Amino acid sequence: MFLKSWLTNPLLVRPIGIGKAIGLLFGLAGFVLLPVVAPGSGWLLRWGVLFWYLTLGALVAMTCILTQRPVSEPPMPWWLMAPGLGAWMNFVLTLFAYDAMKMVMVSTFGENGILQSPFWFVAEGAIVGMVIGYGVTRFGSPAAEAADR
Repeated sequence: MFLKSWLTNPLLVRPIGIGKAIGLLFGLAGFVLLPVVAPGSGWLLRWGVLFWYLTLGALVAMTCILTQRPVSEPPMPWWLMAPGLGAWMNFVLTLFAYDAMKMVMVSTFGENGILQSPFWFVAEGAIVGMVIGYGVTRFGSPAAEAADR
């Protein structure tokens, strides 16, 4: 009963679906472009990037839906939470896969390039989180439905 009501609730399923779809687009872009920018990258890294951004889309969508946080009294806006979560998740990714990310950045920008640090993925995560958060808020939230009426 609970699962059926949760799956048919458009307030939850629709925004998460939109977030996952946008994350899938970023993941597919990484999956296709990774061998071009980093020819030494293997299949494991490519599949990891695809599923990472799919998961990031779902997580950012959930933070855009649940605006009331237990820690802060006022609701936190999506434009603060979405890039923050995207940056945090890519920071964790960089910590876990530092060598693979370093290989991608060095093969893309060179050994002495200005963007050779793998921690630039944190900024990229903030941008991707902002795009996903905007898409979820604009097309998937109840406020977007009210604005279209």
